[in-house]
Amino acid sequence: MILTNIEIGLSIEIDDKLVGNLIYIGKKHYPNEFGGFLIGNYSDDFKKLNITDTILPNRYKSTPFLFERENIGVDEQFEKFYKENPQKFYVGEWHTHPNNLPIPSNMDIKAMNNITNSKEVAIQNPIFLIIGYNKIKTELGFYIIFKNKIYKYETVNK
Repeated sequence: MILTNIEIGLSIEIDDKLVGNLIYIGKKHYPNEFGGFLIGNYSDDFKKLNITDTILPNRYKSTPFLFERENIGVDEQFEKFYKENPQKFYVGEWHTHPNNLPIPSNMDIKAMNNITNSKEVAIQNPIFLIIGYNKIKTELGFYIIFKNKIYKYETVNK
């Protein structure tokens, strides 16, 4: 799957198998929200992001309208992953919205801003994927905060 935001000139590529896996993992926690970290790498000009993997939190709080991950044990997971995949790194976060649309809530926007402004995050513009679903359909929303504004990526038709 390839997505782009023409206004800011950035694109994302993510394998359909990974998307399917994220949806599967998220739906296993129904009716509560669930999520994790996105891992990947950028092109040399930083205009294209390839999302390749996910790392899941060991501990979290989850309700039908809330997902808060804890960092306990995550550092070890990242260190192991980076040792095996030195060309890849943290690129963002994902979580589900059961029985809802993939639109950032006020809490999501606050969390996005906190991550974007964190001194511990090594990238300036992390990606955020929200997976909204109900019994009938599943929708994806990919977002980025770029120059203090939220932008949505759109699917590119091949």
